[in-house]
Amino acid sequence: MRGKRAVVLGGAGFVGSHLCERLLDDGAESVIAVDNLITGNEQNVRTLKPRAGFQYVKQDIIDGLEVDGPVDYVLNLASPASPIDYANLPLETLRVGSIGTENALKLAEKKKAVFLMASTSEVYGDPLVHPQKEDYWGNVNPIGPRSVYDEAKRYSEAISAAYERSRGVEVRIVRIFNTYGPRMRLNDGRVVPAFVGQALKGEDFSVFGDGSQTRSFCYVKDLVDGLVRLVLSDVRGPVNIGNPREMTIKQFAEAVRAASGGGREIVYHPLPKDDPKQRQPDITRARTLLGWEPKVLLEDGLRETIAYFREVAGRPSGT
Repeated sequence: MRGKRAVVLGGAGFVGSHLCERLLDDGAESVIAVDNLITGNEQNVRTLKPRAGFQYVKQDIIDGLEVDGPVDYVLNLASPASPIDYANLPLETLRVGSIGTENALKLAEKKKAVFLMASTSEVYGDPLVHPQKEDYWGNVNPIGPRSVYDEAKRYSEAISAAYERSRGVEVRIVRIFNTYGPRMRLNDGRVVPAFVGQALKGEDFSVFGDGSQTRSFCYVKDLVDGLVRLVLSDVRGPVNIGNPREMTIKQFAEAVRAASGGGREIVYHPLPKDDPKQRQPDITRARTLLGWEPKVLLEDGLRETIAYFREVAGRPSGT
C-alpha cells in the first residue's frame, strides 16, 4: 500500500473509518474518505484528520463522484447496514447500492483503479446451506422488509461483475459477515451494540425468537485485514470474510454478560420477518487465496468494544 492513493466510500462509517486508518498505517500516500454522514459519523475520522495524506469529503455518491489526481483503489463501503437504518432509509439504501455503486465503478474505470465492492452475507438471505460458501446463490425474499438491503447488495455485486466483464474494471468482491468493534453506534439496532448497551445500563437482554438462531462475530480489525489482503490480491469472484466460530444469540448474550459484568434476565420477543436462522461463513477461499483468518478471540474483542461504549457514554453530548 506504500505510496498508493485510495478513495474509501463510506469512510466515516464504522468499518470505513477503521479501513482508512489501516491504509494510512500501511503507508498509503493519500486516503480520501467520502461520506454523506447519513449513518456515518465525522467523529470516527477525527483522529485521522491531522494525519498527512488524509482528506475527508462530505458528499453523497448518488449525486456523482469526482476525485482529482490519480487513484489506485476505490473501496466502496457506502450503505446503511443495520436493520434499523435500512428500514428507515429504504430508498436511500437501494439508490446507494445501485446508482452509488455505478458512480463508484465509473470512477474506478476512469482512474484505472482496482475496485473493492463491500457486499454482505445478507446476499445469502435465510440460508438453506450451512455454512455458507461463495457458490451458494442464497434464499432471499425479494420484496420482504430486509429486501432493500439484500437486493441492493446483490445488484451491486451484479453491476460490479458486469463492469469487470464489459469494461475491464478490476473488481474485488467481499461478502462481510457480522462484524463488531469500536465506533459502532450504540443505537444502530444490531445485536452487539444492543446487548452491550443493555448490559451497561443493567437492563434485560432483548432476544428475538427463542435465541437459538446463530451468528458468527468477527472483530473489525480482523475484517479490515481481510479487506486489505483482498484489494492487494488478484483474486476474482466473491470472498467471504467473517469469523466461522458460530454461536446462538442466547450464548452471545451470556458472553456479553460475562465480559461486561452487567445485564439482567433474557427477555424473548417475536422473531422479525425473514430474520436468518443460521449464519456462518465458510472461509476456505479466504484462507487458501489470501492467507487470512480471524485472530481476535470474541472475549478479547468484546472487552475492547465494551470499553469503547463505556467511553462514549461518558462523553458530553455531541462529541
